[in-house]
Amino acid sequence: MRKINISILGDGGWGTTLAILLQRKGFNVTLWGAFADYVVLLNKKRINTKFLPGIKIPRQIEITHDLKSAFRDKQLIIFAIPSQYLRGILKKSEKFNSCADETVYLSVVKGIEIGTLKRMSEVIYEELGRIKLAVLSGPTIAHEIAKNIPSAAVIAGHDKNLRKYLQGIFMTERFRIYTNDDVIGVELGGSFKNIIAIACGISDGLGFGTNTKAALLARGLAEISRLGLAMGAKACTFSGISGLGDLVTTCISPYSRNRFVGEQIGKGRTLKQIQGRMQMVAEGIPTTKSTYVLSLKYKVDMPITREIFAVLYKNKSPFKAVRDLMAREKKEE
Repeated sequence: MRKINISILGDGGWGTTLAILLQRKGFNVTLWGAFADYVVLLNKKRINTKFLPGIKIPRQIEITHDLKSAFRDKQLIIFAIPSQYLRGILKKSEKFNSCADETVYLSVVKGIEIGTLKRMSEVIYEELGRIKLAVLSGPTIAHEIAKNIPSAAVIAGHDKNLRKYLQGIFMTERFRIYTNDDVIGVELGGSFKNIIAIACGISDGLGFGTNTKAALLARGLAEISRLGLAMGAKACTFSGISGLGDLVTTCISPYSRNRFVGEQIGKGRTLKQIQGRMQMVAEGIPTTKSTYVLSLKYKVDMPITREIFAVLYKNKSPFKAVRDLMAREKKEE
């Protein structure tokens, strides 16, 4: 494959991991960070101590704070920015987006924008126009992929040739890439699962067992699938890598930020206390709010999401949330 120039916007754990993976494949990679001081630190230490500790960043990867440089002469631009900040960065980058006809874009962002309730690809299209865009999602714990542990993900897009092109760029012997034409389902699965991960974390923090987590996983998958179908996704997507696969990983992994947030809440800490100590963004927090509003808009019953929203945004006791979930009206599965 031709060795193209690639930029990754976002120097968090996932953006850094993708930079390392693509550099290992021989591509020319630039990693852009929003904070100049941290970019200086990354260039000096060559380890992302905040977001990917213990993993060396190869010297061949250019690390920059210059957005113009990140866009210049690039054939592939990857967005790895937290969902609620993506639009702001896109607005800044519009003036550098002069090669849109030749450039391919990929979103690896998981979330729903608060206020607009839009998926990330919708936000990107709104700001950059009808560019060549696909999305990548799946059970992708950054530390594991950076350590070359076998993993799989899905690239979704409306253009079959674009999906296959990107599949070839990302696929390695240890990172298997599937393709899918269900952009809505892949994006929603990667976003909604973070809410269920918070619920599972609360269960862990309260000291509950495997039975509880299994029930949350099963019923969580049922309710996020219901909303996904109402929004135009395909049912089978939610049982695949970007649905069930991502859900299971995020709910059980010790590296999961969203599960960690839930666990801390279950142990009695407030959301303000937890966020004050976290370096990384837990996408499930804003996504819970957006998804709760979406459930009302589409008239879809989402009891777990409703209770997590009440815990996060209305200071409801986690114990009361569990009690109310268990005491719901009897029904068939």
